[in-house]
Amino acid sequence: MPTRLLQGKSALVTGGARRIGREIALTLAKAGADVAITCRTSHSEAAQTVREIEALGCRAGAIECDVRSEASVKQAVAAAVTRFGRLDVLVNNAAVFESAALDQISLEQWDTVFDTNTRGPFLLAREALVHLRAVHGRIVNIGSLGGIHPWAGHAHYCASKAALHMLTLTMAKAFAPEVSVNCIAPGWIDLEGTPTGDNAGRFAARTPMGRNGTADDVAQAVLFFVTGPSFITGQIVAVDGGLGLN
Repeated sequence: MPTRLLQGKSALVTGGARRIGREIALTLAKAGADVAITCRTSHSEAAQTVREIEALGCRAGAIECDVRSEASVKQAVAAAVTRFGRLDVLVNNAAVFESAALDQISLEQWDTVFDTNTRGPFLLAREALVHLRAVHGRIVNIGSLGGIHPWAGHAHYCASKAALHMLTLTMAKAFAPEVSVNCIAPGWIDLEGTPTGDNAGRFAARTPMGRNGTADDVAQAVLFFVTGPSFITGQIVAVDGGLGLN
């Protein structure tokens, strides 16, 4: 077992049932944290992730939560604090990714993406703040390389992640000095069970590091912000193998 830098601490990871969120949750647990994850529909995957966290010797819990709903967010944060007695880390991972031509995006599509990707992290951070301030905690938002570079086929997604990046900066100023707030902006991440077509090879060929990213790459970056110096705040770090340099 690696050094348990988070022993005695607890974390809440939104969208932690599968994919990148699951890897983040497991990585925090390996470092000793008790971890609550939220899910909206992935109940069986959430139960499996909870079992894997508990197998690491940590407490865990799966909380049904719609991050778009203020009431649901309040209940989720309260449930996590009740379960563990404290909250040290919030990872805003839950997100919606969608492809659409800009001139064909409906208002419903636009609002759905922004409600999840931008309003959700705002609601979670606002609700968790009192608990995080009490323990000088950390917030890590999961942004995107698309929030830094414009992708014409994903305008609503890119705009929502750019807004999350700016929200990270404003949170860092507003929540200091008790809480540090940072953001990870992943590039192309290969995810098990997700169809990639020709894109995976195309992006790997364009990436200076010669490969696509993994969920573990993102999770390790989150772990750095969670266990590293609290003096680091307001940073947006691209975890992209240099893809954004092109």
